[in-house]
Amino acid sequence: MKRVLIGMLLSVLSCIGYAQSFQTDTLQNGKLIIAKDPRIEIVGQKMAAYNEGLANKIQMVDGYRLMLLNTTDRTMAMQVRSTLLQQYPEQKIYMTFLSPYIKIKFGNFIEKAAAEDMKKKLLESKLISGNIYILPEKVESKPEKAVPTEE
Repeated sequence: MKRVLIGMLLSVLSCIGYAQSFQTDTLQNGKLIIAKDPRIEIVGQKMAAYNEGLANKIQMVDGYRLMLLNTTDRTMAMQVRSTLLQQYPEQKIYMTFLSPYIKIKFGNFIEKAAAEDMKKKLLESKLISGNIYILPEKVESKPEKAVPTEE
């Protein structure tokens, strides 16, 4: 029994010894060639430019939004939202769900007069049957692009 155990121990130790052998590098003074898709570099440059410009584009400032709808009727809310998207594609629509109410807020107005003008337009179009409220909120503001001056 002892001989069997000693034989197994010696065979395991000899396998471990071979596992630790070092091999030398077969590539002496060679060159490494990396083959990559050139589109990866283009996408990386586009992402960097987008991320760099994103910080300068949108700022949150004090402004106004119109509260158009506060309802529990989802189909009516979706209908009003789709109509607003078609008629006023330049304005942002904010739709939130706070159980059980669906709220639709409209626009990013920096000046209260602009919000009041849009409120009058919406009331005249009779798209919204109820009241429209002007709410003070933080709104998105896109700064105007600076025109380079020639020197």
